[in-house]
Amino acid sequence: MLSLCSGLRGLICQTRSQTFNARVSRTVVPLSGPQGRKEDWAPRNLPRPHHDPLCPSQEGAPEKAKVASQTHPPLSLTSSLQLTLYQYKTCPFCSKVRAFLDFHGLPYQVVEVNPIRRAEIKFSSYRKVPILLAQEGESLQQLNDSSVIISALKTYLVSGQPLEDVITYYPPMKAVNEQGKEVTEFCNKYWLMLDEKETQRMYGGKEARKEEMKWRQWADDWLVHLISPNVYRTPAEALASFDYIVREGRFGAVEGALAKYMGAAAMYLISKRLKSRHHLQDDVREDLYEAANKWVAAVGKDRPFMGGQKPNLADLAVYGVLRVMEGLEAFEDLMRHTRIQPWYRRVEKAIAEAPR
Repeated sequence: MLSLCSGLRGLICQTRSQTFNARVSRTVVPLSGPQGRKEDWAPRNLPRPHHDPLCPSQEGAPEKAKVASQTHPPLSLTSSLQLTLYQYKTCPFCSKVRAFLDFHGLPYQVVEVNPIRRAEIKFSSYRKVPILLAQEGESLQQLNDSSVIISALKTYLVSGQPLEDVITYYPPMKAVNEQGKEVTEFCNKYWLMLDEKETQRMYGGKEARKEEMKWRQWADDWLVHLISPNVYRTPAEALASFDYIVREGRFGAVEGALAKYMGAAAMYLISKRLKSRHHLQDDVREDLYEAANKWVAAVGKDRPFMGGQKPNLADLAVYGVLRVMEGLEAFEDLMRHTRIQPWYRRVEKAIAEAPR
């Protein structure tokens, strides 16, 4: 029971395992160059992506992105890059990465990780998802952490630097959280490593870059914390959520049945602890509504997206986090009781209508 529940908790990728507690300070190093040695970050014994289905036990081939880039990266970059995303489909951090890849037209293969056994990522000492393997020519790199994946790939697309060099700008570091558990965080995770001309061309000014970074971090440090307490708010909602998770996840018949009922019960209880830990209101919907309206106010009435005429990385991050609730009662309530729906549908449409 305990091992099952431990695996099931990985399904919703609790933020506490992806980000530092507020007591642990974040390190941002200057843009002048990479910190740490490349060999400290180089992955070992990684499986090499190929063009055959990566997970034969799944029904059908792994899904691929079908939308092309709004930023029109050089064809030589995207055509030489082979990406494999290891994920839980219902994880908000994984959803963020998919939103980014889809919007930027980066083809990728998906490996759905079994959240209990996690055998698909046994090659990695880093045991959280998403994990992205990126092959560029003979170079194979492992990128960990959703925000690092997004920042590194965007830097690569804009600057044209080899991805092998780009990832050295985001070295891992160890810290101990308030529970006494060692955690891994990454330097510079919200920074794009661009020169002045590239930065000016992309943002038009420092304030736009600061705004994007601020709200990307907000999505990780606050918005994600609201997902589990809301989708597991009541026993009925918890059961409906796990019915969806089992249908979308990579479970066997027995595992699926256990996950649906035992997982729903476990996560209903865990959601109450999360509510207390994050100091949420008695009705956690109110925190979700407040967060959505705060985001809409930050976007403002004079632009369709925070990025202006097209979504920026903050738009894609917030959209990706919220998207995992689609089809659940919490999502319907969010659309009905806040001002976020027009913005949400605009991002959805921007991704769907990106040039193919």
